[in-house]
Amino acid sequence: MIGLWDTTGNEVVKALAAERRSAGGVASGLALTLIAVVEEKKVREAEAAATIAAAAHPCRLLIVVRSDMDGRSRLDAEIVVGGRLGPAEAVVMRMYGRLALHAESVVMPLLAPDVPVVSWWHEEPPNSIANDFLGVVADRRITDAAQSPDPVAALRQRAVDYAPGDTDLTWTRITLWRTLVAGAFDSTDARVTGARIVAPEKDPTAWLMLGWLKSRLGIEPVLEHTDRSPRLHSVELLCENGDCVRVTREEGTALFSRTGQEDRYMPLPKRAVGDELAEELRRLDADQIYADALSAMAGVPDLSQRAPMRVHVWKDPALAARAASAAS
Repeated sequence: MIGLWDTTGNEVVKALAAERRSAGGVASGLALTLIAVVEEKKVREAEAAATIAAAAHPCRLLIVVRSDMDGRSRLDAEIVVGGRLGPAEAVVMRMYGRLALHAESVVMPLLAPDVPVVSWWHEEPPNSIANDFLGVVADRRITDAAQSPDPVAALRQRAVDYAPGDTDLTWTRITLWRTLVAGAFDSTDARVTGARIVAPEKDPTAWLMLGWLKSRLGIEPVLEHTDRSPRLHSVELLCENGDCVRVTREEGTALFSRTGQEDRYMPLPKRAVGDELAEELRRLDADQIYADALSAMAGVPDLSQRAPMRVHVWKDPALAARAASAAS
């Protein structure tokens, strides 16, 4: 590892090139550049998740930590090639003062050549991705509504701000649920007439599951709130022929029940963030199924028809704070 304190972007570029030569790294072996926007207390979590994801998708990892925007502009950097972060080439950058508002000036020269760029927010997602150049420059953008104080409201905001290429880890967290529910219809063509979802009131996965069922089946699922479980508890489907299909979470497994058949237990583990991130990195095109589910959940139509390109809209938080202070 190389540590550079109170340094410049140019020095970081030189140090990364030197460390890559020393470690024998080659840019042609990289599948993508992953830009992680992280708050200080979650840096280690982000590194652990990126290490898991990099095992499947060798990448150049650029972790951006914005701190103390009112202080003196300064850049501290750690450069790791291999080592504790596995096969990833990683640069952890802590930016202070006004530099934190212009992180792209340091990040852009560090992008791996000729590979896609993915931006991932391991913190409360931005209201508007267009206000962050690190999102605008990316081919794929990954947020996590669960990081917000109000996850359901944050998920609705993702629909308002959506552009093709966006996704949220809430969607990834219901992959196994969607697989179990869809698998119930491998041996029948009975039409689904209704659905009931049981989950905590503030669980965004339940709301996105509701949107997925609504968009794919053309029904109006009922969401029932419960305090019995901290996460999505069960999904029940009612069929036109009278059959009932139910998937219920039970401590790392799912109890699969269907009318006329014996109950079965199937795996439904809680996955690590790194596994969820790795799943999202498998595709770098727009996820239309996610867009349809998000659209149905939030009531915002035609998300997949929006333009995929974003235009950066500069917003200075310092000026916004002054305007708000003057108005009050």
